[in-house]
Amino acid sequence: MTRRFVEAMAGAGVPQGEIASVLAITVPTLRKHYREELQRGSAMVQAKLACHLFHIASGNGKDALQAIIFSLQTRFGWSKYAPPPNR
Repeated sequence: MTRRFVEAMAGAGVPQGEIASVLAITVPTLRKHYREELQRGSAMVQAKLACHLFHIASGNGKDALQAIIFSLQTRFGWSKYAPPPNR
């Protein structure tokens, strides 16, 4: 139960200091015993958000255009002021 709690809280973006406080342990102890849950919680939320963004970008209209522009700028270094860097 505690491991799922840590994973869920990490995925929700709760700071590690607050998670440790709820569990009545220190942050180093939290990281030592729950490292995988902290990493997995964050990774799972990031993956869900990326999939949702891709779904929006695959559509039509203003929201799709904004999602495409955001993705190109953040993932691929595009800018409205300069061409993308050479890869």
